[in-house]
Amino acid sequence: MINTVKSTPPPECLEKEKKKVNGNYGCGDVLRRLIDDFFNKCYLCEWGPLTSMNVDHFIPHKGDKDLKFDWDNLFLACPHCNGTKGGGFDNILNCTNAEHDVENWIKYEMADDSYIGEVKLTILKDKKIVGNTVKLLNEIYNGFSTVHKQAESSNIREILSRELAHFQGLLKKYYENVEDDRKEYYFNKIKKHLRKSSAFTAFKRWIIKENPVLRKDFQQYFD
Repeated sequence: MINTVKSTPPPECLEKEKKKVNGNYGCGDVLRRLIDDFFNKCYLCEWGPLTSMNVDHFIPHKGDKDLKFDWDNLFLACPHCNGTKGGGFDNILNCTNAEHDVENWIKYEMADDSYIGEVKLTILKDKKIVGNTVKLLNEIYNGFSTVHKQAESSNIREILSRELAHFQGLLKKYYENVEDDRKEYYFNKIKKHLRKSSAFTAFKRWIIKENPVLRKDFQQYFD
């Protein structure tokens, strides 16, 4: 998870749809706005760009119209994460809340370099809300519940592993390459991977934060 900011003002159609018996919270430009606000990736697992997406209610609305049509409660998620979260998690970190330092209250890493290795999530802030978030993210990345969810989680971990291997390959080439033009090429590629719009940004930034040399050279480019 990474911190982001919801655009304002809310889409005008939400208030109109709220007054209807069977209003649609995915009205108007809601989805387009969410795609832009969340960099076209899932706010939970950070997989993107998304080819399939859901509008998730951060706090499950359970029939509450205020929550159902509240712009601040609408998030962009992939079907796997939306289905895993369901209505059972309503006290988790909010990546649109600047007071929730989602990138630094949880450490994100792969347990090993294999495609079947689990994602390792370490709680760095002693708060119940952080523990709840890690429990959800464990379900998302490692799929402890059903066979179906295990398969979806395995697919995400494989994509994540490949993405991190590519990123680490760029870092290796940058520090091994002595030609100025190639060094600048890899430098710009690495910076692009550290942006919030990149897939699995939190994992990549933790690779940087864990290494003093990388931290000195690249942490300043976290946007």
